[in-house]
Amino acid sequence: MPTTPPKNSADRRAALLFIVCLGVVSLFADMTYEGAYSGIGSLLRSMGATAFTVALISGVGEMLAAGLRYFSGKAADRTRAYWPLVTLGYALNLLAIPGLAFATSWPVVALLVVVERTGKAIRGPARDVLLSEATGVVGHGSGFGIHAAMDQIGAVIGPLLMGYAIGRFHGVKHAYLILAIPAALALLSILIARSVRRGHAEPPSPKPPQDLTRAYWMCVVASGVLAAGFFDFPLLTLHLTKTGVLSDATVAYLYAAAMGATGLTALICGKLFDRFGMAVLVVGVLATMTALPLGFLGGERAAVAAIILWGAGLGVQDATLRPQIAKIVSMHKRGAAFGAFHGVFGVMWFLGSVVMGLLYDYSMPALVAFGMGAQILAVMLFLAARELR
Repeated sequence: MPTTPPKNSADRRAALLFIVCLGVVSLFADMTYEGAYSGIGSLLRSMGATAFTVALISGVGEMLAAGLRYFSGKAADRTRAYWPLVTLGYALNLLAIPGLAFATSWPVVALLVVVERTGKAIRGPARDVLLSEATGVVGHGSGFGIHAAMDQIGAVIGPLLMGYAIGRFHGVKHAYLILAIPAALALLSILIARSVRRGHAEPPSPKPPQDLTRAYWMCVVASGVLAAGFFDFPLLTLHLTKTGVLSDATVAYLYAAAMGATGLTALICGKLFDRFGMAVLVVGVLATMTALPLGFLGGERAAVAAIILWGAGLGVQDATLRPQIAKIVSMHKRGAAFGAFHGVFGVMWFLGSVVMGLLYDYSMPALVAFGMGAQILAVMLFLAARELR
């Protein structure tokens, strides 16, 4: 069972400080990654990649990262080496992105995307355990919401920086050089975050921890189904630029707006989650899944709305999925729990990406129907998980 948050105001302040410091790390990391992500679709298209190739690369990156998260989560539980795992993960993640400026073909881009995803896999479960220790003091939804909002500040600045660089360098490829700056700042911020660590994670329990519950596994399955129906942004980017609905630079700027929507939504939904629980996710999914028909079947205005709703959907997920796991899993099992969650999420994201990539060339309405159907099924599974609890 989750531990009861202490009422000591000093503990609360220390926990908030640690959450903010980890948020600063993520802010610079997201400046790097999200800035790069906003142009990946255009970069791959300029190198001759097809819609299926773009979807496959995005999906393979998520799938490989997913498998590693399971093992890195178990390693975090066994060794309690949270900071070495976090530091290594950020180093791989952030060094790969500036390398995109030197890529000469789409297979090289694919390799660097895989390296970046691997870094995220290594750091993710360990970071989430550290974060969940602090959010247990201030409220899991609020704490993860604050962290996600700071993520998104960087995620807004990164694409704006990328949009400026695209105009400055007259193309996408060399624009990636500018992302070396936030990459270096992120690595420096890790040292600062570690220096203000509010304490130490619980030591290994002398008694075997309880197994993960049926409610946990139902949440994991529901999250996976949700991931399968949540489209990759590069696929939408390719569609919008290929059809001339939006320009490359406009997509980068709109991606920044989407990241702003993610941060705002995460902050609001995090607080609501602490009051209303999984109902917040259910309502959020039903609202944001309209991004599919708007983005792939609509015109310019619909595309703008789709990108904002896509960002809001990410915010709903950030504010509810990990906090839900932190609420129902004890500290001693959270590394494995977060690892398995991310693993299933990534594999299902890959499978959904492959299906959507194939459907894109076959039938756009079928692509939309697949994505919306998967998200509706996910809502039903989340409701079933709530009944189990």
